[in-house]
Amino acid sequence: MSHSDGDAAPDEWNQPGSPEPPRSGSTPLDALGVIGSQDVMITPTLRHAEFFTMRGLLTLLWHEPSEIAPRPPVPAAIVACGGAMGGLLGPAEGLYQRLGVQWAANGVPVLRVDYRKPNDMDRCCVDVAAAVQLAVVAGGAQRVVLMGHSFGGAVAVRVGVGLSETVAGVVTFSTQSAGCEIAGGLAGKPLLLFHGDRDEILPMQASEVVKAIAGSGELIVCEGDGHLLAKSAELMMTKLDEWIPRTLGM
Repeated sequence: MSHSDGDAAPDEWNQPGSPEPPRSGSTPLDALGVIGSQDVMITPTLRHAEFFTMRGLLTLLWHEPSEIAPRPPVPAAIVACGGAMGGLLGPAEGLYQRLGVQWAANGVPVLRVDYRKPNDMDRCCVDVAAAVQLAVVAGGAQRVVLMGHSFGGAVAVRVGVGLSETVAGVVTFSTQSAGCEIAGGLAGKPLLLFHGDRDEILPMQASEVVKAIAGSGELIVCEGDGHLLAKSAELMMTKLDEWIPRTLGM
């Protein structure tokens, strides 16, 4: 896998209300300060990539469309991130793995991000922004959907604002409201929020606040479910089957 860092800071970082641009480089990949990388194909459609930096290891699981997939690749991607403890599976007992298999078969690559330093908002935002950049320069994506669970919901919102010209929509699962104060900068982009009404860590009001700040969006209440949304996988998959193609213009 190869990538290009680009020559100048993306215009998206300069949008009103966006996160502060990376200071250590002109692009998110520059900001990582990668000193080495390696990747291996775990299966014919799943790549494990590691990026070594002086400030931690960024790991990606990249679901790639098969050459014999039922549908040809489309110029889009999904980038998904975890919560304050990191991780690659997402909520609902491996939702991100299921989405990766399904959407790669539908021609849409899925990149799952394991942060260099979980719970560090600025660093995690750079990690996810770098994954978006990789989806664009190495994967040919023109439109990207961001997804984040818990703390990662705020990361997805912030990167969605910062990379507004590339990010087509944002999905949050049990999101926190802290860090989402700039959600209005999504400027009407599709925003889909899932939250359990029995969340034992973050109350459903957190998602309600984010939706209110954004000024638009759809909140799906996962009845009887908690923070990990373990009971709501089928509900979420069904809703995303409708929402993702519409948002990516498929």
